[in-house]
Amino acid sequence: MTPSQATTKLTWRRFEDGDYEWEDMHEKIFVQDTSHKCPTYIHKTPPCQGSCPSGEDIRGWLAIVRQEEKPAPDMDWKEYAFRRSTEANPFPSMMGRVCPAPCQDGCNRNEVEDFVGINAVEQFIGDNAIKEGYKFTAGADTGKKIAIVGGGPAGLAAAYQLRRKGHAATIFEMNEDLGGMFRYGIPGYRVPREQLGSEIKRIIDMGVEVKLGVRVGKDITIEDLEKNYDAILWAVGCQSGRDLPVEGWKDTPNCVSGVAFLKAFNEGRMKVTAEKVVCVGGGDTSIDVVSVARRIGHIQHVNPTDRPELVVHENYVMHDTAVTAARQGAKATLTSLFKKENMTAAEHEVMDALQEGVVIKDGVMPTEVIKDANGRATGLKIVACTVDKGGRPSPVPDAEPEIIPADLIVAAVGQGGDLTGLDPLNNGRGFINADAYYRVPGKKGHFVAGDVIRPHLLTTAIGQASIAVESIDNYLKDQDQKKRPKVDVHHFNLLQKLAEQSLSPKAFDVQERGDMRGTSDGDWAVHNYEDRSFQEVITHEALFLGHFPYTPRLKRSEEVPTADEVLGHFKERLIGLTPEQAIDEAKRCMSCGLCFECDNCVIYCPQTAIYRVNKKEYTTGRYVATDYNKCIGCHICADVCPTGYIQMGLGE
Repeated sequence: MTPSQATTKLTWRRFEDGDYEWEDMHEKIFVQDTSHKCPTYIHKTPPCQGSCPSGEDIRGWLAIVRQEEKPAPDMDWKEYAFRRSTEANPFPSMMGRVCPAPCQDGCNRNEVEDFVGINAVEQFIGDNAIKEGYKFTAGADTGKKIAIVGGGPAGLAAAYQLRRKGHAATIFEMNEDLGGMFRYGIPGYRVPREQLGSEIKRIIDMGVEVKLGVRVGKDITIEDLEKNYDAILWAVGCQSGRDLPVEGWKDTPNCVSGVAFLKAFNEGRMKVTAEKVVCVGGGDTSIDVVSVARRIGHIQHVNPTDRPELVVHENYVMHDTAVTAARQGAKATLTSLFKKENMTAAEHEVMDALQEGVVIKDGVMPTEVIKDANGRATGLKIVACTVDKGGRPSPVPDAEPEIIPADLIVAAVGQGGDLTGLDPLNNGRGFINADAYYRVPGKKGHFVAGDVIRPHLLTTAIGQASIAVESIDNYLKDQDQKKRPKVDVHHFNLLQKLAEQSLSPKAFDVQERGDMRGTSDGDWAVHNYEDRSFQEVITHEALFLGHFPYTPRLKRSEEVPTADEVLGHFKERLIGLTPEQAIDEAKRCMSCGLCFECDNCVIYCPQTAIYRVNKKEYTTGRYVATDYNKCIGCHICADVCPTGYIQMGLGE
């Protein structure tokens, strides 16, 4: 039969009855690998970002550092990475040093060999920004004024975000300097004061008014703030340490809180400590306490007025610098309910403390403070324990108690708020209640962020401040509060990226365009792209992990003193990455949920249906496209996509 008969002879049949199977096995396999679905490019949130309480676009600034995402015109890549990272967090230098990095715990690269050193790259971005003198820019003035009570991480981050929106901000801080827990809760060898000062100054230089040494509730009333400001943000933090809930703790003079201990040291008042320091905790604060104790040591013959607990308890007492000339090493012991591997302190901080000569007794609980006839603590009784799922410890049956000799006992078991003079805001537990938008329930115009809601991480306070500022902005504009997305972070925005590269879609005029069918080549929309980043976090199961070779993490160097060297050692321990090292470490990022231009889909497509877009139209997230006239739905491109960016969905 001739080819023309197929259209002219109505009884012509291409196949005989029963002739429906491929004769060739290769063809049989090929047709089974075919579907009606075609590739769709799906943007999702990576788990590093989903795990970050500040919601930083971590994948984004890593892509910039690795030289993949190109900077905006006339901008250096280092500055571009800084601008991207500080969309969410204005403290990259600080947080790159001290954040416990839940982002790294969530990193999908852990399924290959080890997480990406996100903190190390962030520190590089922040330190370089200070070196280059990068500045922040305030938005156009709105005429609105907001009072921020508290100049710690939450208050400063809120001031930054408010100024970006053009709102005036005044910070009321009861201490003599800004920084909160950055300055008063973390030692200078972990948070270098020069870098801290630079990051704070960059925010203040946006036009933030600061009132130091002013305590709201004492020096100024809530009513005064309500009268003179359009909104109030409470970011007072938690300045009070919790007592140790054991017999003999209360009213014992040489039993102090970790918060007060570190504040006395960081203010420069406490130059030496006791000979035998015991700290109860297991978190970062307790590690800082014992590390400080090892560094400042003790003096053999101490005047009663120079006892360290007096300096801790009384803000006006201060050690004479001369006493440091006679100091000797102090014995520092840390007790923890949990085993070392389960302590909440960062693993490298625990290892550093051990190297510095700290003794860690883990899996034990305190049961009693042992006191002498004068009522001073001389030791802490502990016993081996187990911890239930609720975090409640129980002594191990028949376990023998142990008494640790102590001249100073420090409790680092949590913090509480001090709301003296702020009774209308106190929820009865020393904290301030907040709704999902960080508004104070029942107090119109009042908002709250940070530890005074519930003590947590510095990065949590920064993230809460960002959301609180959005709520303040809506309130000032008298707009309804928008529902927060399921994945509530700072997302990569493809339309914004296209606009940055002068590639924005053209305006669509229905009268001009008419029929919308068959418009895949139209220049008025972003085709075949779906943004699910607001709903979904991509897991490692969606990635092609076989693409990634074993690549060891490029760790920051550390200068950690030994037990013999630690006395008087106040140099910073972390040594930052060089630009070359930062680039190499950023290249380990797997760009989960967004194309990183590996070309796998182009190379492996058997139909040559997938192609690189024209260089003039290319930008991050729009590196490849699909010719649907060629695509047969074989899904090979989705199988070999390392980042999980391609899904077989078009046609469903």
